Amino acid sequence: MGYARAVVRLSQLSRSVVGRVVLITGAASGMGRATAHLFADEGARVAVTDLDQAKVDAVVAEIRAAGGEAGGWVLDVADGALIHEVVGLVQSTLGEIDVLVNNAGIAIGASYEQSDEDYEPQWERAMDIMLRSHQRLVRACLAQLRRNGEGRIINIASTEGLGATQGTSPYTAAKHGVIGLTRSMAVELGAMGVTANCVCPGPIVTGLTERIPEADREKYARRRVPLRRYGSPEEVAQVTLSLALPASSYLNGVVVPVDGGMSIQNT
Repeated sequence: MGYARAVVRLSQLSRSVVGRVVLITGAASGMGRATAHLFADEGARVAVTDLDQAKVDAVVAEIRAAGGEAGGWVLDVADGALIHEVVGLVQSTLGEIDVLVNNAGIAIGASYEQSDEDYEPQWERAMDIMLRSHQRLVRACLAQLRRNGEGRIINIASTEGLGATQGTSPYTAAKHGVIGLTRSMAVELGAMGVTANCVCPGPIVTGLTERIPEADREKYARRRVPLRRYGSPEEVAQVTLSLALPASSYLNGVVVPVDGGMSIQNT
């Protein structure tokens, strides 16, 4: 004979994001899309932003078809004026922003041997999209994030921010900068009740890495990753969600590698 268990919670902190408004940049594909899907599955109202209107609309349609709530906006995160415009539209459409996920990024390489004319634009583009945009978005959203002392900022960096790879200095510098910026935000904004944390994905199966031959990916994973495989976008998204939970209120300034153990393996 079975016994029904009374629903009595012994803990106090909520693990629910139901009704929270989440703005995600770079949300039309890869890790951003997986993050948008996951927050919507968990009951958040999701602001999907990216460069391509058709791709943004597709993600919004996917969320709505699954019973979730979302709106979509084209956003070039290198455009400071557009950031303020979109943040205002999100607020008026979905409500005041509770969670900001700075996910937008690009793959960019450059050699020190290149001419100034070739190297400098790559450097500036990397900084605009992967570093300046983070502080611009945070400042644009800050009044909303701090309103109830429960705001969450999650900056997506990379394991490239924990080390370096030859020929990627603009990207590497930007990702190191994201980690430093996150720590600065954590120290300065913590008194407002706004937490700032950083996720560093390692080798993840995305549209970019899918271009690498499967045999090469498998060889890399066997050699570099203790779990012997690439991660999935949702595995990164799950960590992002965890950092956004109301229950994660005492996590501030942390840097979380999501890399299957790659960053701690010495050989």
